[in-house]
Amino acid sequence: MMKKLRAAPKNLPPTLRDVVEYRKSGLSLNHVVGCPLDCSYCVRHLFANYDMKRPHLVMDDEAAVATLVDHWAFRPNVTPIQIFNRATDPFLPVVKEHLFSTLEELDRRQFTNQVLVITRWKIDPADVVRLERLAHIRLTILVTWSGISDKRIEPIDSGIAEASLMTLSQNVRRTKVIFYWRPLIAGLNDSDAHLSRARELGGLAHATVFTGLFFREEIRRHFRTIGVEDLYNEIARRKIFPEAVERRVLDAFEGQTLFRKTSCGVGFAHGVADFNGHYGIREICNICPLKQVKLCAAAHRQPSQEAVEALAGLAGLEGEAIEIDERRITVSNSAEQQRYFIQHALNYQVHDRALPHLEHRHGRAEVGWS
Repeated sequence: MMKKLRAAPKNLPPTLRDVVEYRKSGLSLNHVVGCPLDCSYCVRHLFANYDMKRPHLVMDDEAAVATLVDHWAFRPNVTPIQIFNRATDPFLPVVKEHLFSTLEELDRRQFTNQVLVITRWKIDPADVVRLERLAHIRLTILVTWSGISDKRIEPIDSGIAEASLMTLSQNVRRTKVIFYWRPLIAGLNDSDAHLSRARELGGLAHATVFTGLFFREEIRRHFRTIGVEDLYNEIARRKIFPEAVERRVLDAFEGQTLFRKTSCGVGFAHGVADFNGHYGIREICNICPLKQVKLCAAAHRQPSQEAVEALAGLAGLEGEAIEIDERRITVSNSAEQQRYFIQHALNYQVHDRALPHLEHRHGRAEVGWS
């Protein structure tokens, strides 16, 4: 019998009490908070929740799904969804029943939205059997692997993720699997041995996605408290992924499918266009398979001013200057939640003037680029 989760404490920060948040890869549903895995770079530092080691339930699964689908930004069969990607690991023994229940409730409603589930924990064949019963949602399991051996930074053995990846590769039919290679950190887990192992593991998945490190002040501060010297000389709002590391990754993966962006890998796995419309930023696509580039090109349609303004109004961006070109939509004074809603509704990149995406940086921090 499954252990019941404790109810979340009444003093839970408001950012965690609100179980739906818009992130780049979709509306994120997080009605379980708390995680014992202790990955030192976890985004839970940014929500003042890192010290909650035991998972807690903010609301029941049915209420959480209702909250999600009633959210102003949710669009049936369009909006990508993420489950438990902010404050816990969805495959922890005391959490995964809530994961299954949530997925099954979405599937019962016959939604065909993309649904992303990110884990670095144990997945067994019985879990896959249950996932494979889902008939409508387009499910992707992203198995996180870093190969980091420093237990201060990542106490969880990467072999656990490797075993989960193997289990999925041997048992899935409908469910798609991403080898989620992250965070890649210069000088820590980018050796020739790491690159070689990553290439091997990528062969077990439908696609490989690689990305860098969120190195915010809260995370740097935690590293210092556990005796880890600064991994980079600067903190940054965006993920840090130095140019030299990318070059080595691309060389190591020559001839094998590899993606810079999560949604690009998900699109490839499902045989559809990238739901974030990265095709407009064409230099991102220079490593993508030609078949996928053609799919994304066919879906790339520059939207009308009227269409963008209507969506901006729904998102609360009325009165702000909007520019549209062949690469992106540009807005001002926007929050991520507003931009991503428009981006997913139109499958077209949306950027804020104050936070420009420089050419060839692929939306990453400037750290490590000349």
